[in-house]
Amino acid sequence: MIVRGKQSWPGSGVAGGFSLIEMLLVLVVIGVVAVLLNSEFTHSSRERALEGCRRNLQMMYLALSIYEKDNNGAFPFWQDARRPAQPLSLLVPKSTTTTEIFICPGSKGLPLPEGTSFAGGKISYAYYMGRASNDASEILVSDAQVDAAPKSRGQQIFSEDGQKPGNNHGKAGGNLLACGGDVTTSGPRAARDVRYPPSVRMLNPP
Repeated sequence: MIVRGKQSWPGSGVAGGFSLIEMLLVLVVIGVVAVLLNSEFTHSSRERALEGCRRNLQMMYLALSIYEKDNNGAFPFWQDARRPAQPLSLLVPKSTTTTEIFICPGSKGLPLPEGTSFAGGKISYAYYMGRASNDASEILVSDAQVDAAPKSRGQQIFSEDGQKPGNNHGKAGGNLLACGGDVTTSGPRAARDVRYPPSVRMLNPP
């Protein structure tokens, strides 16, 4: 006996595979899952970069403390400096030989040569040149900011759209290192006042 299989024709009502609507639903579900996974991955990556940045600033503070103790309480100062790399390069090699701490892991900055001056190079961090070591609560170093102007609490300090300037961490904000060694994180809008007197120059990465 020969049994003939049933054929399924469009509109016949016999299931022979996925309908167009079912395929579209599957594609929508896959798309939603992909967006959620990508969002979670991006958030996790930014958190890791912020944590790595905090470690950089803590290591930088150790180098700044060594320099300050060797220079009668003065932090690095470079006459007529135009970029933060110039004064901060004075930390190398006596206060630190590690230069990777000057490149934020959230940025796309190029590595610096180890153990040698990088005065002509580019770093990821802004530096408040002219601070005194007794200004414990004042900001000394921070992630690159939107500009070099003083900021009041609530004003924009880091990128809000993930574009330059001030986007070391996309639109996730950035870290700030105080003269006393505390590292705090702020969103794109300043979580605190970040001001400085005329005797201090804020050098922001170009």
